[in-house]
Amino acid sequence: MAWHGELLVGFDLETTGTDPREARIVTASVVGVEGGRVVHQRDWLADPGIRIPEQASAIHGITSERAAAEGRPGREVAEELAETLTGYWNRGVPVVAYNASFDLTLLEAELSRHGLPSLGDRIGGAIGPVVDPYTIDRSVDRYRRGKRTLEAVCAEYGVVLEAAHQAAADALAAVRVAVAIAERHPAVAALAPAELHERQISWYRERAEDFQAFLRRKGDPDAVVDPSWPLRELVPAAN
Repeated sequence: MAWHGELLVGFDLETTGTDPREARIVTASVVGVEGGRVVHQRDWLADPGIRIPEQASAIHGITSERAAAEGRPGREVAEELAETLTGYWNRGVPVVAYNASFDLTLLEAELSRHGLPSLGDRIGGAIGPVVDPYTIDRSVDRYRRGKRTLEAVCAEYGVVLEAAHQAAADALAAVRVAVAIAERHPAVAALAPAELHERQISWYRERAEDFQAFLRRKGDPDAVVDPSWPLRELVPAAN
């Protein structure tokens, strides 16, 4: 059976901000999907230890007051998330995350911030397999007009997203989009998860290099676009 018909694990974070190296986890969800059915789900609410900006709360609905009152310590949440994801990777189960380099880099930064073992340290090497519908869609349908947000891509592939910016809903939608992409593009479905992972590294790098070149042509000679996937460098490279 092709990878998209087997167990897939969706992963999503809602956070305090948009820089994965600095933002903190607010909510998280890991959703197992097999044969189109949700077979298990685990959710987290964290106290990030800092104020949640109002603009972030407006997106995901979690205020600083609620996080402080109901959330668990960020260190515990990061540890449990890391153990959960690496447990699946150790079994060879793909983790699906939309724009994976954001969520996984943010988790890695949280682990580092709390002095916890990295994702790679936990599995003794490179992480994966990861399936990133954002990266795959931009490669297989490169010239399609329009946005590539999760909402927009769900609409393109006929996936219902019932509660955007809720971690569980976004994690489930990411899995369903990944399956829909595989069904539309047999060449993607035919790849083994490890091979698909390696292809995404190349696709992401090529796209980043193209965008960097575009920015430099447009008048920013020092523009740098990080080509790393599925983890960005925690410390940005000096220009």
